[in-house]
Formats: sequence, structure tokens, C-alpha cells
Amino acid sequence: MTNILITGASSGIGARVAALLAAQGLTVYGAARNTTAIAAIDGVAPVALDLTDEQSIQHAVATATENGPIDVLINCAGYGEFGSVEETSLADARAQLEVNVLGAVGLIQAALPGMRAAGRGRIVNVSSLAGEFAAPLGGWYHASKFALEALSDSLRGEVAQFGIDVTLVQPSYVATDWHNTAMDRLEQTSARGPYAKMAAAMRAYFASPGMAKQMSSADAVAELIVKAALTARPKTRYRIGPGANIAVALATFLPDRTFDAMTRKQFGYA
Repeated sequence: MTNILITGASSGIGARVAALLAAQGLTVYGAARNTTAIAAIDGVAPVALDLTDEQSIQHAVATATENGPIDVLINCAGYGEFGSVEETSLADARAQLEVNVLGAVGLIQAALPGMRAAGRGRIVNVSSLAGEFAAPLGGWYHASKFALEALSDSLRGEVAQFGIDVTLVQPSYVATDWHNTAMDRLEQTSARGPYAKMAAAMRAYFASPGMAKQMSSADAVAELIVKAALTARPKTRYRIGPGANIAVALATFLPDRTFDAMTRKQFGYA
């Protein structure tokens, strides 16, 4: 029976993914710092996990492998550290990388020996379009997703020989409370300094009525993650969101300064 460990399962996309997988009769372990909400999801076993604590990571994987190796690891936990690069403290920058990158890699390292021994496995890293191109005031969040993309690409080439697949899911904007946390971090970091005007423009952009039209539903993203986790031959990347492919193409083929200008205009910085 497929044995699945998913992080960030207490709310948002992660909770929906856990519920969808459990509804298929799979063995699902949902991990997060706060497990109360996970315990309320039918068929999902709650696992306490602090992604900044190596012992907690090891304990979570040990719990999820009590009855066999992890078949699918879904790294869904994460948050957005927003604010100017100049004003973001190195402590906050480290915390961003600890959760979004190093915590995910710690889980991968702990799960891989069992996958290798079994000769099979699937790692699904939930990244973002923010891992394809960067915009002002999100430097550390973008850095975390760029890193996750690069590590996933390297890892995919390393573990294919053992029958293990690595795939990325890249949502654009999603209708969850993720944006509220990101804007709170932006407010704390850059609302009163030299980048205050830029920060106010970004907050206004995310609060605008038109923003809703750019968002994917959490359910749609969750369904795509489930597909990435269970399909027999997964793509290396699954992208979702209105205009997502166009945005990546523009970032890839336009001159950097032209793309910079488009980004400033989009967020109202110009």
C-alpha cells in the first residue's frame, strides 16, 4: 500500500492534498508543527514536525516508516519572507531558507535510504513560479524557491538509477492565506523605511479586486499535486495558474531590464 508523508498538512493546500490522498485509501501521514487540524482530516495520521529541527525531521520520518518505507514524500510546507533585501534581517533570511529549503532537504535525506532499498519512490517538491523569475521585495522567498528548483533538478539525476522520481509543482498565485502572511512580513520589514512606497504599492496590488482573477483555487493546485504524486510517469514540472506559462516565457526570452520594467509596472512601482 502506498505510504505517503506530506508536510504543511495542517491548512491550505497541504490539508487538501492529504484529504484527497486519504480518500483514495492510501496511508497518509500529515506533518506540521500544529497537528490538531490534521487529526480532524479523515484517514490522515498526524505527525509533529518542526522543519528547523533535525531531530524533529528524523522523528517524523521514523514515524511515517514504522510499517514500511515512504513511497511518496510531498514537501508542501513553506511561507514567504517578503521585504527588501537590504532590510530583511539575516536571521529572518536564515529562517526562510531553513523552512523552505533545508527542512525539505532534511526530509528527503531521511526518506531516501528506505526508497533506495525498496527500489522505488517519488519526491514531490511544491515550488512556485517564484522559482523561475524574481521580483522586487520577495528576494529571499524567490531565493528559497530557486534553490528548491536547482536541488530538485540535481536530485532527479542522482536518484533515477534507484527507481526514484523527483517532480516539481509550480503554482502561481493561490487563493489561500499565504498572501496574508507574506504581506504581514512585508509590513514588518519594509513599510516604514526607504522602500515604503514600493511596499505600499505591493500591498495595494495584492488587495486589488482584480487579483482574484489571477488566482488558482487551492483545490485545483491540490489536485495537480496528487497527480504529480501518483501518475505512473510524472513530468519533471507541473505548472498551474492563469498566464503561468506566458510569464515564464517572458522571463526567459525578454531582456532582463525589459522584464524588470514590466514587473515594476505590474506591481505599480513605476
